[in-house]
Amino acid sequence: MVSRTTDDYQRMALAGCVAITEPAFWAGYDRSCAQGFMDYFRQLTETEPKRAAQFGIQHHTWLCINPKESEDIGLAREVLAEIPSFLDRPNVLGIGEIGLNKNSRNELVVLEEHIALAKSRDLLILVHTPHLEDKMKGTRMIMDAIKDHGVDPGRVLIDHVEEHTVRLVLDRGFWAGMTLYPDTKCTPQRATDIFEMHGTDRMWINSAADWGISDPLAVPKCRDEMRRRGHLDAIIRKVSFDNPQKFLSQSGRFRVQ
Repeated sequence: MVSRTTDDYQRMALAGCVAITEPAFWAGYDRSCAQGFMDYFRQLTETEPKRAAQFGIQHHTWLCINPKESEDIGLAREVLAEIPSFLDRPNVLGIGEIGLNKNSRNELVVLEEHIALAKSRDLLILVHTPHLEDKMKGTRMIMDAIKDHGVDPGRVLIDHVEEHTVRLVLDRGFWAGMTLYPDTKCTPQRATDIFEMHGTDRMWINSAADWGISDPLAVPKCRDEMRRRGHLDAIIRKVSFDNPQKFLSQSGRFRVQ
């Protein structure tokens, strides 16, 4: 968790966390050169696994140039050319968090090149959908691009689904993820509402741990919210452990008991 302190790993371990998957994401600023991304990928594949291991947590990661920095196609292609040299590292699960930010033409080009890379290496894909009023449009564009490349939707997690996009994602065969925040976007309360409206098949929750107001313990707090509403322990475990384990185990590198 590049943006978090080591204390957060300790808190997560005390809350029962046994594994995390950390996507490559925005650094809080736009990086100026491809070398900056190479240093970041080394941090994700070398430093963070060691930090997590101190607390008995397995660390896994995803690699990409994120949508917020993919408007510069030249820079994006420099980064994409270097990503394959990291893909055989033992904690790398796939390509992500790719997707769209403003649904621009350049972002779509870079998205498609990421998808092609994942397809060529038979890797899982983690998708970021826009946090904008055109989330629905962006979600459709992303799913269409994945379909056009012949990728099995069962090997793709579409993250940041909300009430108006979750059914669209599920109906097209993708996995649906909800990244939980304390107050904005999808809260534990909203996620529980969504489970109650749409069920729990091919759905799971994850904690935001980024540069803004976020909480690495959002998943345990969502479990508590579900328990408060009377959901069975088996259902709570399904969305917070069993479903993530089922999806992530497709990579062959994710083994958690």
